[in-house]
Amino acid sequence: MAGPVSSTAAPAAAYNPGTRYGPALTLLASLFFMWGFITVINNTLLPHLRSVFELSYTQTTLIESVWFIAYFFASIPSAKLIERVGYQKSMVTGLLIMAAGALGMMLAASIPSYGVTLVMLFVIASGITLLQVAANPYVAVVGKPETASSRLNLVQAMNSAGTMLAPMFGAYLILGRSKGGTAQGDVVLTQAERLADAHSVVLPYALVAVVLVVLAVVIARFPLPDMGASTSRVAKEERKQHSLWAHRNLVFGIPAIFIYLIAEIGVANLFVNFVSQPDIANLTHEQAGRYLTFLWGGMMVGRFAGSAIMQRFDAGKVLAAFSVGAFIVMITTVFAHGPVAMWSLILVGLFHSIMFPTIFTLGIKGLGPLTEEGSGLLIMAIAGGALVVVQGYLADHFGLQTSFLLTAICELYILFYALWGSKPTHALPDKHLD
Repeated sequence: MAGPVSSTAAPAAAYNPGTRYGPALTLLASLFFMWGFITVINNTLLPHLRSVFELSYTQTTLIESVWFIAYFFASIPSAKLIERVGYQKSMVTGLLIMAAGALGMMLAASIPSYGVTLVMLFVIASGITLLQVAANPYVAVVGKPETASSRLNLVQAMNSAGTMLAPMFGAYLILGRSKGGTAQGDVVLTQAERLADAHSVVLPYALVAVVLVVLAVVIARFPLPDMGASTSRVAKEERKQHSLWAHRNLVFGIPAIFIYLIAEIGVANLFVNFVSQPDIANLTHEQAGRYLTFLWGGMMVGRFAGSAIMQRFDAGKVLAAFSVGAFIVMITTVFAHGPVAMWSLILVGLFHSIMFPTIFTLGIKGLGPLTEEGSGLLIMAIAGGALVVVQGYLADHFGLQTSFLLTAICELYILFYALWGSKPTHALPDKHLD
């Protein structure tokens, strides 16, 4: 994110009409896939850890809160690192940090230790933050501003492909190989069974670490275009003349990302426990983990569809329509029972699909030389996922099904943002690479 292309000065290093950005975007799509895959492994990891460490819902969701707190602490250092060493070396660094965290998860499983698990998940999330800070604005500015939402939705579909495959990977290699994962409903494990279940995490994270290191080597050797390092001085001078807080779409976009993450992560993290309940689908955790694939699959389908729809319709109006759909299915989840409640929760993945990339691109629209700072603040807002612990508290004290009312309320703020908060004020010429 260091020095995005200035609206008044775009040197040849940043823009060349003959340059093909397709290969670079394809490589970036692999990063989107990997961080989606690793993030969603948590959705099968959490019910597993709940039985291994005998955790309450509040303690279980605290694990995911630690994951998203990393976005808050790592976003600004990530932007500084990108400014110092560039996009390519930063991406390699991010992947190696993630690989180190994956190896640390093997250590945590071998002990086993709840505390070490929290620390290693924080490390992995910090590496993902570094990738996010670089890749999201990169994709948004490579092309015409009016198709930025469509383009980012298209690449984010690869993120959804990762999230769709991760539950099958986690269900088979974590839940399917553990006593707690294959038991019907909640089960109290003996000390020996808890130790054996903890060790089932070693193999999947070993495989993840290997893939991350290989991907780091590939990116280190790839001729990735240097985006805007030579424009940073010019952009810095331009930024002095403008204020971020004059842009309504950014001011309301930051809480929109924050609130959306509460909704998305709350649904994903509590999905397995919810559909396993006797009055919903009465499944084992392993079986429920397989149904989680449909939730993330809906997000992938929605992003492909949303990318095409936003080629013809205004992104804000599309976002409004999807937020209304999300509200309806979440209210159904709260008040219905049996398969209806399960499938309505699965359907929210379809409606959530376009929200993050669309809010992000609407949030940076018209920021001009302020795009760098605005992007950093929007990525930092991903820390909203840490407040999933609030839903864990609601689940413990008012019931798991009732806790999804929090998700429904979140959808209403997204509707407000789509209809009014996303409208740019004091818009500056957009940055983009054609």
